[in-house]
Amino acid sequence: MNDLEKPRLLLVDDDQTYCSVLAQALEKRGYEVIIANDVASGIALAENMAPEYAVIDLRISHESGLELVEKLISLDQNTQIIMLTGFASIATAVEAIKLGAVHYLTKPANADEIVNALHKHEGDSSVAVNENPLSVKRLEWEHLQKVLMQHDGNISAAARALHMHRRTLQRKLDKRPVRE
Repeated sequence: MNDLEKPRLLLVDDDQTYCSVLAQALEKRGYEVIIANDVASGIALAENMAPEYAVIDLRISHESGLELVEKLISLDQNTQIIMLTGFASIATAVEAIKLGAVHYLTKPANADEIVNALHKHEGDSSVAVNENPLSVKRLEWEHLQKVLMQHDGNISAAARALHMHRRTLQRKLDKRPVRE
């Protein structure tokens, strides 16, 4: 397959090593991969290359990948977007899907999982429903994420709404969520 026949995939993540390894794996699976390490570069590349697919990290340095999802969909509603994150939360998953992402994967996700998600167009009703309630720490993480989303990612406004010092909220948000 020559480069003109390969589907274009935009990969945006601030972790350059991860991007390099994932790009090689996706190229072996038949994609032409273009990498950006920040939101502005991702937007510029998308405007110039019109990708069929995109894999976007939720946190790109101190920026939100959700902005990029929204921009990509405004450029082309047919772009298949996967939101990839090491900081998964229900609030960000819901927002990513509302904005137009077709799937939401947590890191570490391998190339096969990403390719499968890019081509999965229906939901799966057989997914098991978890019978165990979330832990208190996980509930706190989810609540902080929800309030942060309600304030458009503005940490100062979210901290005021939570009656919490901004630095305390930042410290809590910098921690990885508790695995269930």
